[in-house]
Amino acid sequence: MKAVVGTINIRMYPMTYFKSIKKIEQGGKCMNFSLVIVTFAAFLTPMLLARFHISFIPTTVAEIFVGILLGKSGFNIVENNAVLSTISTLGVVLLLFLSGMEIDFSLFKKPDTSTPLAARQAENTSKETPLKVASLAYGLTVVGSVLLAVLFCVSGFFSDVQLASILFSTVALGIVIPVLKENELLGRTYGQTLLLFAVLGEVVPLLGLTIYSSLKSGNSSTLWFTSLIFLVAVLLLLRFRNFFTVFKKYTKSTTQLDVRLAFVVIITLVVLAETVGAENVLGAFLAGIVIKLLEPEKETEEKLDAIGYGYFIPFFFILTGVKLDLVAMFSSAETLVLIPLFLIAFLLAKLPAYFIFRRLFTTSNALSGVFLSQTTLTLILPALNVAENLNVIDQQQSGAFLLSGILTCLIGPLLFKYFYKSHEEVQKKIEVHFIGVGLMAISAMQELSSTHYSKAIYTNDQYQYDTYHNKAQLSLLESLDSQHLIFNRVFDTDVLVLAHQEANINFDLALKAKEYGVPRVIVRLDVRDPKERLQMEENLAQAEVEFFSMFDVNVGMLRSAIEAPAFFNVLTSTQFRLNEVTVTNAKYEEKMISQLPEVNEVIISRIFRNHEPIIPHGTTRLELGDHLIMSGSNEAVEHLRNLLEANNE
Repeated sequence: MKAVVGTINIRMYPMTYFKSIKKIEQGGKCMNFSLVIVTFAAFLTPMLLARFHISFIPTTVAEIFVGILLGKSGFNIVENNAVLSTISTLGVVLLLFLSGMEIDFSLFKKPDTSTPLAARQAENTSKETPLKVASLAYGLTVVGSVLLAVLFCVSGFFSDVQLASILFSTVALGIVIPVLKENELLGRTYGQTLLLFAVLGEVVPLLGLTIYSSLKSGNSSTLWFTSLIFLVAVLLLLRFRNFFTVFKKYTKSTTQLDVRLAFVVIITLVVLAETVGAENVLGAFLAGIVIKLLEPEKETEEKLDAIGYGYFIPFFFILTGVKLDLVAMFSSAETLVLIPLFLIAFLLAKLPAYFIFRRLFTTSNALSGVFLSQTTLTLILPALNVAENLNVIDQQQSGAFLLSGILTCLIGPLLFKYFYKSHEEVQKKIEVHFIGVGLMAISAMQELSSTHYSKAIYTNDQYQYDTYHNKAQLSLLESLDSQHLIFNRVFDTDVLVLAHQEANINFDLALKAKEYGVPRVIVRLDVRDPKERLQMEENLAQAEVEFFSMFDVNVGMLRSAIEAPAFFNVLTSTQFRLNEVTVTNAKYEEKMISQLPEVNEVIISRIFRNHEPIIPHGTTRLELGDHLIMSGSNEAVEHLRNLLEANNE
């Protein structure tokens, strides 16, 4: 059967049919079809990419292509009306807000030197930190961008040096982050460096754009008022500093106070930015930074991601494509010339960063980092909007910048995947040092896996040394004086076990070790005098030292045998032992326990997350840093440990 609208045959005249829909829409005889169409497009685009396994095209770029098909350059069935324009504006605001929330401020911290051990370790670490490399690399990028802008001006292709410098120096943080996540690199030195580079590539041009628009608009006083935005951001940060730690007492599922706070900060800073004459994207980006510094729960971040990327942000990208008039652009010889020139300029501006990246990475990976960093789209869209509003750029030039930016987001990830070479890093072992020799200490040390632990044991007793040195890597010390131990790097360890038979020696060394900066100190404390023992335990607890006595251990074992025979069997079995595994492999972040390989071969009894115990279920999702207490055969536990604690790069 033939579908007919009036006398219009859909099969024979599809464009006529689409035009008729547009007339209906304009006449107000039915609902807003443009809104419905864009909503469906935002829903279907990622599904189609997944269905046809199109992974080389970022979702944002695909949404722009869909917008081109639906807009002026395609079927022309979507019109950018007031409703869509408002949603698109909210989309770009949330995009910049979420970009600000992606910044990991721990990367900006100086190495810890608060303890002698931390200071010694800081001296031995490489001076080429991700922050230093990213900063130097981006500094060269800024210089390259300015030189290219001057070259374009001299050659007559584009006369606005300031605007061109801003555009050439931008980096698409919204593209870089997903690519790093997909390749499980965000938690590695390589990923951190590129992330910091991308952050600078968004922050610096954003500030530059604010200054540029103020000067071009003739309202230089805006620059003074812009400081108000930063002042209000600081006040919001201080006012709501502890909000996320206390709001659980008051929130309900119907109130969602954490999300409401986020929008309070967003709207306040965006409105303030527009009021003082700055760009709203600056306020949005600062709002993201403020919320990030407030240390929200992961659940809160997921909610905000869902709101932004789930609805508003796709509208921004789709409508960007809708507004493009490719026919008019490609009919211009100027546009055809500018597109490849701008595309080359985006790459050349980032190319000097290669020589800085080489300080930390291989030639291939340094080059792949350059290709990924030359993607530019997240900020280029609002920048072009600002430039068009100021009438400093024509439609052909704007279109050329936009199309070349889209091409960088296609070419960049492809070249990144081609040149990036994953290589195994030597996994850092947990260093464990024992002081005091006996069958317990020797046996415990031997039971620790050599794959994951670096072990050493020390004594000052010649007889013990002669007895046990052939059974373990035993070192003989002249004395147990703390300064002697520090000089011989006995305290340079992740875990210090004080198993000497003399409780007073263990007690004194434990306090000295914590003062030196040893992260974990475990002490055997067998004291007969109850008052003396109580005083020692209080002092050790205050110093965050872990302690035990053989009496307490034996009592606990006996109680376990009575109350929980199965648990007792686990503790005493030679085949099934309790093990602690830390999740460090980003591949398994957000994975459900039931999805772990060979999980049926082990029993996961507890998960410790931020020092809080969690009873695991099959649907419990893992997070990086989780400590899993599990039992099972040595082979099964070791296999799972190798997967969860594996390196990502």
